[in-house]
Amino acid sequence: MVREQYNMLFVIAKSYLDTSQDMSTAELAESLINVFGTKYSRNMWIFLKQRPSRINDYFTEVQNYWQRSPNGPPKAPESAVDYIVVGGGVVGLAIARKLSQLENRSTILIERHNHAGEETSSRNSEVIHSGLYYPPDSLKTRLCIRGRELLYRHCIANNVPFRRTGKLVVATQKQLPYIESLHAKARKLEWPYPFERTSDGPALPTQLLSGSNARLIVPGLSKEIAGALWCPETGVVDSHSLMESFEKDIIDSESADLVYSTRVVRVDPFVGPEIDGTKRGWVVQTMTGGECGESGSILTKTLVNATGLSAPMMVNSLLPEAKRIPMFYARGSYAKYYGPGIEGAKVLIYPCPEIEGKAHGFQSLGTHLTIDLQGHVRFGPDLQWIWATDGQDADFWKTHLVPDDSRLTEMYEAVAQYLPNVRLEGFKPDYVGIRPKAVGPGGGFADFVFRDDYPDADRESLYRPMISLLGIESPGLTASLAIAEYLVEHKLEHVHGGR
Repeated sequence: MVREQYNMLFVIAKSYLDTSQDMSTAELAESLINVFGTKYSRNMWIFLKQRPSRINDYFTEVQNYWQRSPNGPPKAPESAVDYIVVGGGVVGLAIARKLSQLENRSTILIERHNHAGEETSSRNSEVIHSGLYYPPDSLKTRLCIRGRELLYRHCIANNVPFRRTGKLVVATQKQLPYIESLHAKARKLEWPYPFERTSDGPALPTQLLSGSNARLIVPGLSKEIAGALWCPETGVVDSHSLMESFEKDIIDSESADLVYSTRVVRVDPFVGPEIDGTKRGWVVQTMTGGECGESGSILTKTLVNATGLSAPMMVNSLLPEAKRIPMFYARGSYAKYYGPGIEGAKVLIYPCPEIEGKAHGFQSLGTHLTIDLQGHVRFGPDLQWIWATDGQDADFWKTHLVPDDSRLTEMYEAVAQYLPNVRLEGFKPDYVGIRPKAVGPGGGFADFVFRDDYPDADRESLYRPMISLLGIESPGLTASLAIAEYLVEHKLEHVHGGR
């Protein structure tokens, strides 16, 4: 008997006992068919109805099973909603905001931290990417271009601080073919399907510059820089203000709630007696506060796993060991800079990534120069792999957040290749961010992943998915609104109509 069958036999047996064995023949038969299928349910129905005292034996058997299980028995749901979004980073907030706009649908966003965006969303470059680097038909390209347009619109409409700075991708003589290939790809890009066209201009405007013309923009560029690609649609945004604007929209809606300081401690597929009009879904068990805090259990028809760094852990809790998803994480250090060599730098500057012969197979965009909204220069991130294992605490990454001097020399050497007049003593540790990766070192390009899981193989389960967002690293901030739009209006379109 598989875990899900024990799970539901537990529910059936408890219901049978709680109602003093008054469960009707039809109800008992239907429940057994849902769990065991038609092949075995008739025999079990006859057995239970003719010998009702044995239901206590079955109840005891199931209790014993769960006592042997490391997770223990599932907690019966106390309430039901249409959607639960787990994870209150910029992507989770954008999704909950989009769901909150649906009529006659209820949504809860659950975040384990005290505030929104305390992981990857608040520890990044805050760059609005143009959509330059990835394969033309990839989700990263499509959602970045669409998200860029939606993000600029949202910032203007909601007074979120941003600046369209533009970006130079600088290249040595040897690297010129790379930026030329980027320019050729950008010229061919069309506005991404299935989204609406947002302007009459190109989806990704770019311009090739000579090295001397690039130095007119940034005088401190190395003489070794033979050319550059100008990307006018790149910018920077105040990520905290952006997330606050998403929070406000959710709070102001009539159908969505934000729940902070609450951990999801367990997720189980639900297949059983009808609750709130559904016989399929996901039971989400929560704990608010510390270990002795308040526990809860909610049935949701659709579950969105937007937990970022923890997303593979939630999926793996439902999978046998042989099918579990590997987890990879990249630590990126940022440095403040106070010193010479950056005079006139009012745009973002990116070196060419180390592509190692692969058009899109790089792991990092390189240690680049960004400028925050106050005009301060920052370099980073670099790339340092860290590792997590199954069963490890979801906060394992916090031990890697302390910035130090150990990466400064390497960062300085990387930056000096395109800004030779910077000085090592001007680099100061700033902060560290952790990025979820879908593939490990040398793994090549990996796209955003929208993984679908279902409670069981029943037709109704097609309308009750758990969607896990995996490997949502850069350009996740830029793409956040487009990710939400794509998930709600396209991936879940059949779900809205099938309720």
